Amino acid sequence: MRESQILDADFFGRDTVEVARDLLGCVLCRRVTPRRVIRVRITEAEAYDGFEDRASHAHAGRTARTEVMFGPPGRWYVYLCYGVHWMLNIVTRESDYPAAVLLRGSDEVYGPGRLTRLLQVNLDFNRLPAIPASNLWIERGEPIPMGRIECHPRIGVAYAGPYWSQLPWRFTWVK
Repeated sequence: MRESQILDADFFGRDTVEVARDLLGCVLCRRVTPRRVIRVRITEAEAYDGFEDRASHAHAGRTARTEVMFGPPGRWYVYLCYGVHWMLNIVTRESDYPAAVLLRGSDEVYGPGRLTRLLQVNLDFNRLPAIPASNLWIERGEPIPMGRIECHPRIGVAYAGPYWSQLPWRFTWVK
């Protein structure tokens, strides 16, 4: 792998909605043994951005759980959902601004819980940088034409109210 293929903090330190859209087609990589790396193309991503976003975990403020969302960009935010599924997020924007993108699906599986199961991701990755030394990183993919990207409301956030739950911040790659 060439170092230039690996997405770095500059990529993630941008507008969260743009990062979510730009992650489509990129390659999520997980080294599971010294000789085996699982690589899947990201096909669905969902943005959570800032203090005002009522669907974001950081809306209630900085806590031990959400501390990682406050930066720096390019770190993993992993949490357990419903006591069953690990959710994999990548932190975006500048430090002290809570934002992250939930990785929801790949060309191999649909659903964020299935994605983490496939990649054998758990809480051990929380707060780690998205680099090969952490055994979980993202590489550049082929850019997806805008005509092949659909925008939808985020899933499972009705509690955030009609405005925040209906924002078209979930992006899917239509093949």
